[in-house]
Amino acid sequence: MSTSPGPDGLPATATQPPLSKTAYVLNRLREEIRSGAVVPGSTLRQVEIADRYGVSATPVREALRLLEAEGTISYVPHRGATVRELSPSHTEDVYLLRAEIEGLATAIAAERMKDSDMVGIRSLEAEIEELFERGDGHNMAVVNRRLHFAIYQAGSETFANHATTLWQLFPPRVTIWSDPATARALITDHAGILEALADRDAKLARERAAAHIFHAEELRNKLGS
Repeated sequence: MSTSPGPDGLPATATQPPLSKTAYVLNRLREEIRSGAVVPGSTLRQVEIADRYGVSATPVREALRLLEAEGTISYVPHRGATVRELSPSHTEDVYLLRAEIEGLATAIAAERMKDSDMVGIRSLEAEIEELFERGDGHNMAVVNRRLHFAIYQAGSETFANHATTLWQLFPPRVTIWSDPATARALITDHAGILEALADRDAKLARERAAAHIFHAEELRNKLGS
């Protein structure tokens, strides 16, 4: 069963044909957690999920096992499956992993990407700029994700898949893109990364991508989101 990101850099969702009932449930649960519809600390009840998705208990149980294996949920005695709330140390570790993996993924993209990839990446960044002018924080967050994965997939699908797993550990409740000063700071980071990519400077691209991840962590901590 494949859980590779779709063509826009996002994990496959329920809007795409499922490979199986388990894949269908897994993708829907991931999307609900990612979007914030299901928040950390929430209990996931098999019967309720089966009724909501129109499936039997078996694919729900299998999907929950897969989510537990990847660290998205945990089983708590007398409560069942619960969406994990990351501790400060766990969150820091995830950002460290993101900086390493996404920094390297960006370096690989600088070396392997086609000119057409760069055109698509610049188009996504221009879209973020337009959304910023409209104050549309929600859609900036969505397009930001697409931008990141457009870069990673331009270099290595393997690294893009690993990055997807890490991004799934941060289901947003209050997006940092809703704060104008924070959004502008992140857009400025993007400009530096795209400059390094355009110059095919793998070393600089890696450094700037890693710095961007740590900057995002710092900004998220300041906003408490």
